[in-house]
Amino acid sequence: IHKQIESLEEEWRQAILTNNVAEMNNLLSDDYIGITSNGTVENKAQAMAQRRAGTVSITSLELSDIHIRLYGDTAVVTSVADLVGKNGDSDISGKYRYTRVYAMRRGAWKIVSFETSRVHDIDTRAKLKPH
Repeated sequence: IHKQIESLEEEWRQAILTNNVAEMNNLLSDDYIGITSNGTVENKAQAMAQRRAGTVSITSLELSDIHIRLYGDTAVVTSVADLVGKNGDSDISGKYRYTRVYAMRRGAWKIVSFETSRVHDIDTRAKLKPH
């Protein structure tokens, strides 16, 4: 099962890089809920509409520190994503930590939940603090 989830993570990564909306649609469960790094909550229809609009463009996406934990018919993945990309005119490049949850639905693993947080550089934050 670990290998299946690793494979699905790679399928998702490739779908993001190529903006393959059909593949993303296939991987997400109908009741999917995602929480973006800015706190926006989106369902499957909203996530797919944003992808179809092409406003988000990811040109590089490297994953590291991947951990997969299994709980019966549920798999929880945590990882670090180092990406280069834009959302409209905004540069969203940087490091993010995320949690993605898969559930077995009708014999197939589907993404049911996703949440990401931007990893801020500690040194940069220290420089921003008032003295």
